[in-house]
Amino acid sequence: MTAPAIDTESIGREAGRGLKWSLLGTTATKIGSFAMGLVLARLLAPADFGIYAIALAATQFVMHIKDAGLMSAIVQWRGKLEDIAPTATTLTAVFSTGIYALLWFAAPLFASLAGSPEATPVVRMLTLIVLIDGLASVRSAALMRSFQQNRLAVANMAGFLVNAGLGISLAATGAGAFSFAGGQVAGVFVTAALVWIWARVPLQVGFDRSIARRLMRFGIPVAASLGLEALVINITFVIVGRGAGTTELGYFLLAFNVSSWVQGTVGTAIRYVSVAGFSRLAEHEPDSLSAGVQRSIPLLVTGLLPVAVPMAVLASPLVSFLYGEQWTAAGPVLRFLMILTVTRMLMSFAGDILVGAGATLATLWMNLGWAAAVIPSLIVGTRLGGIIGAAAAHATVGLLVAIPLSLLALHRAGIRLAPIAPTLGRPLLAGALAVGVTLAVSQVTSAPVLQLCLAGSAGLLTYGAFVVPIDQLRRWNAAIRRRTAHAVD
Repeated sequence: MTAPAIDTESIGREAGRGLKWSLLGTTATKIGSFAMGLVLARLLAPADFGIYAIALAATQFVMHIKDAGLMSAIVQWRGKLEDIAPTATTLTAVFSTGIYALLWFAAPLFASLAGSPEATPVVRMLTLIVLIDGLASVRSAALMRSFQQNRLAVANMAGFLVNAGLGISLAATGAGAFSFAGGQVAGVFVTAALVWIWARVPLQVGFDRSIARRLMRFGIPVAASLGLEALVINITFVIVGRGAGTTELGYFLLAFNVSSWVQGTVGTAIRYVSVAGFSRLAEHEPDSLSAGVQRSIPLLVTGLLPVAVPMAVLASPLVSFLYGEQWTAAGPVLRFLMILTVTRMLMSFAGDILVGAGATLATLWMNLGWAAAVIPSLIVGTRLGGIIGAAAAHATVGLLVAIPLSLLALHRAGIRLAPIAPTLGRPLLAGALAVGVTLAVSQVTSAPVLQLCLAGSAGLLTYGAFVVPIDQLRRWNAAIRRRTAHAVD
């Protein structure tokens, strides 16, 4: 029996609508987070950021394994949601509760390992979000599965407003690192409550062994892979905190947060729709998935470089202008971490493609190879060069190990990558030219605000001039003239 033809245009429209809402929600949240960070950087000391970084490292790692990958399994499930919801609800509740209990007892050991025993209560408070988010994961997956990113976006923005209001209030009253933890726990609770209401998935607890087996077979490799990805990122905080001290770790965390703006905005928005979109493309014809990947990766690279390049080249004036002279030590770190951001986004996108294709074990091996290379490199880099050495080691391993492993995994999963290479030449050349122009113009003045305005604008204009084909510019120009003439008439 011949499988029905897949409506790739319909999937594209649904994914496109979901992506627009995801971008809107994550952009609004990141702008708010940026403003909140500016306020907290003036209310708190670098050491407070360092303590928070330790708690964040523990939380972010287990956030990816809290539900044993069941959220991705639910999004990718080929049958009806109501058939698996009771079993999935039971499993996610058991996993998230068990992991939080483990974290509670392990918090003192983890904080001591990171060189900051005083971080123990902050770890225990912040990791509450693991339990809250885990209990809502089935409902979040239901919204993602049906491309209802509009509801997820509103829920996340509502949670952020609570987070910002409470976090800043706590910081103003001298709560220190607890400002971060208290605000985030309250915000996640509000988001989870809205997701529960809007998902409209009846609360049913049950257990079907065959369904559980299928969910776990798909989910555990995903959870292990994402856990390794989180380990690679967050083990840095432990290594830097132990090797360079809490204050230096505070500088590193600030630079890491700035470098994550792009990853947190564009990357998160893409991840909300990419697994569902690639999964549907992979349901019928393998060529449909390859075609979707061949269209998506050049667009991702083209849109990523004009943000990453100026932030990397102008890292020091950017940090000085936004956060003040007391945070200048974070500038050189940010330059290397922007390189890491590019590699992380490409690697995460590759992981989403593999999950959509059902090749979950490939994502595990990909991240395992990255972890094996980066952890010893971070230890050596921190010992030799402090926080700058750690950032440089992370960026180098990302380029030389993570990207090749991603390409190999996609190739072995049957994704045809050869047609992508010619389409990347123009954005990569434009990015290299933008680096040179931005560096040259930044030497004209030493004032951070002028460097950002003049050099940043020059770099962006250079990139745009080279990355957009001449025939496309002509079409845009003709369209503008037609609209102008129509308006005059």
